Amino acid sequence: MASSVQNNRVTTPGYCVCCRVCNMWCWRAFKWLPVLLIVSIITWSYYAYVIQLCIFTIESTVQQCIYLVLYHILLIMFAWSYWRTIFADIKPIPDKYKLPEADLEKLLSAESEETQRNILENFAKDLPIVTRTMSGSVRYCNRCVLVKPDRAHHCSICSRCVMKMDHHCPWVNNCVCFHNYKFFMLFLGYALMYCLFIMGTCLPYFVKFWKGEFGSAASAGRYHIVFAFFVALMFAISLGSLFGYHCYLVANNRTTLEAFRAPMFRGGADKNGFSIGAYNNFKEVFGNSPNLWMVPVFTSLGDGCEYPVRREHQLQTFTTPQETHGYESMGTTRSSSEVGRETEKWRLCPRKGWTVPQIV
Repeated sequence: MASSVQNNRVTTPGYCVCCRVCNMWCWRAFKWLPVLLIVSIITWSYYAYVIQLCIFTIESTVQQCIYLVLYHILLIMFAWSYWRTIFADIKPIPDKYKLPEADLEKLLSAESEETQRNILENFAKDLPIVTRTMSGSVRYCNRCVLVKPDRAHHCSICSRCVMKMDHHCPWVNNCVCFHNYKFFMLFLGYALMYCLFIMGTCLPYFVKFWKGEFGSAASAGRYHIVFAFFVALMFAISLGSLFGYHCYLVANNRTTLEAFRAPMFRGGADKNGFSIGAYNNFKEVFGNSPNLWMVPVFTSLGDGCEYPVRREHQLQTFTTPQETHGYESMGTTRSSSEVGRETEKWRLCPRKGWTVPQIV
């Protein structure tokens, strides 16, 4: 009897919907806790530095002005980058990668893996993709019902496929990916500079406190200054290592996921498959305009789905135009059917004096 009542409760539609909605909102609120913690620390650091150090402790007006101007410049750039990383517009995968209903029905009713593989290969032949699974088949997401673009992955936290996914960061409550990777890099850089600046300017007063020369006039405020120094030191160590690691990833054109598992191409796995030189790798993230490199506005190159690859992975799906500039000069990914049609045209219709290109 008890079990039947329990089953009735579980199977009641209204009860299930209410529980799901409740759990959803609780989970959404919980995911914001790390962000609120960071905002709280920044707010307290503002009080400790501006009020306790600059206003109540420093006596020189010139020194106060210099410290306050530099501090607020770093704070604004830090907060701006953090805001853009959190609230970046993460666009969905384009519709051309989504499996049509007819192909989806065929895929679901297929009796063998080989048949499923052929269905996906036939659909993906017109898509500009060069990466494959470990078994060599097309990368397909059965949750989003789409063929994954190169470097895209499914995020279990966001419940969607994300273009050039690096990782899901709880400190920004968002996926770090193609649309906000530049913002994330600037956030790490400005946060590190923010912490180093606080450390450097608080260090003399920390030394005075250690020697017992701080004075008793600001007995309460001096603890805020000392604690600010230690908090800045702690975050600077962690931010320094994280920022250094991501600078390494940018220079080698890898994501965190690709650093742990190298992307698979037709010729095999290659962790440097998307690397096109350190400077071009940098521009792929930060753009072509040096004036905007340090500003948290979107300037990354490309569309998030197609990426230049190294020459050994071009494999009839890559071409390098002779008279292009910027991102296009690095090469543009094309579908195998497009290259196949071009190869057939050159093979059947050669002209006198023309050189038939060898596409390999």
